[in-house]
Amino acid sequence: MLFRSLGPADSEFSISAVQITDSSYVAHSEDILYRGGYELFRKLEDRDNFFRFVHSSGELDRGVSKDVKKRRVYIDLHEEAVYSVNTQYAGNTLGLKKLAMRLAIKRASEEGWLTEHMFIMGVSCPRKKRITYLTGSFPSACGKTATAMLKGERIIGDDIAYLRNIHGRVRAVNVERGIFGIIQNVNKSDDPVIFEALTSPGEIIFSNVLVDESNNPRWLGDGRDDPEKGVNFSGEWISGKLGPDGKKVPYAHNNARYTIRLRDLKNCGDSLEDAEGVEIGGVIYGGRDSDTSVPVAQSFDWAHGILAQAAMIESETTAATLGQEGVRKFNLMANLDFLSIPIGRYIQNNLDIVQGLKHRPLIFHVNYFLRGKDGQYLNGIKDKHVWVKWMELRVHEEIGAIKTPIGYIPGYEDLRKLFKDVFAKDYRKVDYNEQFKIRIPECIEKIERIKQIYHAKVFDTPHILMKTLNEQKARLEACRKRYGDYPQPDVF
Repeated sequence: MLFRSLGPADSEFSISAVQITDSSYVAHSEDILYRGGYELFRKLEDRDNFFRFVHSSGELDRGVSKDVKKRRVYIDLHEEAVYSVNTQYAGNTLGLKKLAMRLAIKRASEEGWLTEHMFIMGVSCPRKKRITYLTGSFPSACGKTATAMLKGERIIGDDIAYLRNIHGRVRAVNVERGIFGIIQNVNKSDDPVIFEALTSPGEIIFSNVLVDESNNPRWLGDGRDDPEKGVNFSGEWISGKLGPDGKKVPYAHNNARYTIRLRDLKNCGDSLEDAEGVEIGGVIYGGRDSDTSVPVAQSFDWAHGILAQAAMIESETTAATLGQEGVRKFNLMANLDFLSIPIGRYIQNNLDIVQGLKHRPLIFHVNYFLRGKDGQYLNGIKDKHVWVKWMELRVHEEIGAIKTPIGYIPGYEDLRKLFKDVFAKDYRKVDYNEQFKIRIPECIEKIERIKQIYHAKVFDTPHILMKTLNEQKARLEACRKRYGDYPQPDVF
């Protein structure tokens, strides 16, 4: 039996949780990922006010759940309890992660706060000696972790956040104190901080990796020479080994994972355990599309950001996704898979959290995957750092923006200076014009596509959502009449 706290203990944010499991893997993982909660549990005035998780791996065969066809996960929202059996997959067994997230979304809806699929990061401004905190919500493979781990910035959390209105400010905490991350393609060049932590002595759980002859964990895309032999999920492994299907067995699984405490990362922020959380200056919503959204845009206001950006998130499937590549998947606020309440109520909750606040966070939308006519990406992998620095300055009203039909976008001269400051490189006007031109036909197509989804599948769509989307469409159509299908920023 494990007693844990979701969020910092003894905080307005904290939720007491109890996990019962017969799996040492689950117990060890949750010890790394979550704060101890026994004292919090003892102090509960309402003895029923805690989340409950009961898990059994079931009968085992060589340490693996045997009756996987009988695996079951039951979520009781009324009793705030989850039961799982005949499974050892972390998503089904680590109760305090996405299973608890579903319970917390319902509780938050009833109590007037938010449970979000968001990172929390601190963005520095050395010139002003300040740190501004941003949250970000991205579907899988859209740059969420890469943004949270930007070089020189501070990470508070990478996955789940609780947001509350405290003393007239939106504040947030990381529900967890660790990272349960996909390890494929983590290497010294692209992810130096994580790679250093994973290859240094410390308490780390690796799953679905290969253990080589020197007893070192190895994973796909780790930037080192491929191993010749070792032990992995298939048993004894040698290079060229064939599986039952006649195909080569990779030395590690595509879904290999690592579990580590955030404090073991050199860029962990000092505010991780602050009981009041951190004040949020801006919220980022990310998606993946090749032909529609500009790299970064700020909404006109909070409602516009929630309705015309967050509630319209789409992500194109990739080669690593099951099914056809390039298919747009609707995923409002990157939280659709975890909602335990009606979509309309969830959208309204996001609108309501800032009611009465004088200091509302700004909302931004990013798209790192825009392509040109030749199919090549229009932005470099690291360009996102410039967009984030621009956001930080916008929060403090220290940099301008251009008003367009879809929101505010950066001006060229401001970005040119930021590219010099951040990367010491030139940023060409021709590149800016191609990246930030407004793609009106594609934007209108997206609005109609999203409206159809809400009409067909969401019975409680707030009226203001359709009104906001129709207003955005009208602005785009008026702009097209005046400037054509693809107006560049200079016309605004």
